[in-house]
Amino acid sequence: MSSPAQQPPTATGPVPRPRRRVPFWDNARFACIVLVVLGHGTQRLIYDSDVAYAFYLWIYAFHMPAFALISGYFSKSTSPTRRQMARVITDILLPYLVFELLWTLTKWLVEGEANPNLTQPSWTLWFLLALGIFRLVLPYLALLRWPLLWALAISIGVGYLGNVNSTFSLSRTLGLMFFFTFGWWLRERDVVRRLQLVERRPWWVRVAAVAVLGLWAFVCWRWLPLWQQIDLRHWFFYEDSYADLGGEQWWAGGLRLVLMCLAIVLGAAFFALVPRSTRWWTRFGQYTMYVYLLHSFVLYPFRESGVLRGLDPTWFWLPLITILSVGITLLLSSRPVRTVFRPLIEPRPRWMFADASLVTTGDHRDDPTGSRRS
Repeated sequence: MSSPAQQPPTATGPVPRPRRRVPFWDNARFACIVLVVLGHGTQRLIYDSDVAYAFYLWIYAFHMPAFALISGYFSKSTSPTRRQMARVITDILLPYLVFELLWTLTKWLVEGEANPNLTQPSWTLWFLLALGIFRLVLPYLALLRWPLLWALAISIGVGYLGNVNSTFSLSRTLGLMFFFTFGWWLRERDVVRRLQLVERRPWWVRVAAVAVLGLWAFVCWRWLPLWQQIDLRHWFFYEDSYADLGGEQWWAGGLRLVLMCLAIVLGAAFFALVPRSTRWWTRFGQYTMYVYLLHSFVLYPFRESGVLRGLDPTWFWLPLITILSVGITLLLSSRPVRTVFRPLIEPRPRWMFADASLVTTGDHRDDPTGSRRS
């Protein structure tokens, strides 16, 4: 059989080569979203279990930087087309408004009160706004010399500004800006392909990755009292100013730089262990946004009811919650759930636009993290 490059040209030009899907990236997305669900699922356990607390720190050191990096890797720095501008509205702004409304109704029904405020994202919705801001800022960063250095300066410098806070999740977005830009830079410089980081993975790389992640787990456990004393988990959120975290010193930004380097090293080890080939769960990596937006509603009653407090022994409950987190991820990315919630998560309101052709309605679409649907 001839390859696409060998097929004769048509009247309109050569037959375009179909874009090959790389299973590694879907596997990485799936693994990242499992860590997101697991991190939120274990949050209540950290108040009663040192093991759960150490495990929580282990996850939060790198899982959102890794997610931001993947999103940046599949982002474009060129001036957005009209269709891409429409996608910001349909894929980010509309789902944000819809799910803020759902959270307002949920809190009103469960807690009896609600304070709707679109400037303060509810729970996981901050990442939607972050993706929108990342996309808006990236073309400007790409115009500059040394865009990575500028992004690093933004991520570290924002911590010194006490007036940049959680409004529109700006502090957290700018804090993670470097990882998103770094992902774009890797794609822009073709680093992954040139170094064959996906194709080649010697055994010693996997051994080193296990050693790095294992060493970080030991550090989390061995010096846990210190991490609790300095409130390390909130440093991993990239949300609060250094002053609010107790780092009023001029060199507080150096602590964030160390944590960012740690996130890069741990993220590299994490990606080194992600399978390269297609697995039975690979296709679920195409639907991470469904899991991201819906899992908080699944966990909400368990977190707020107190059933996750005082669970003992940890050696039983922590593995069980890990298994349940994987199950929740698979369930929320399944076809029935996608069918029901697609109008909310992937709205296509052609009636809103002066040019309805800007809104695609077919099955081939991307989600905000850059995952191309097959």
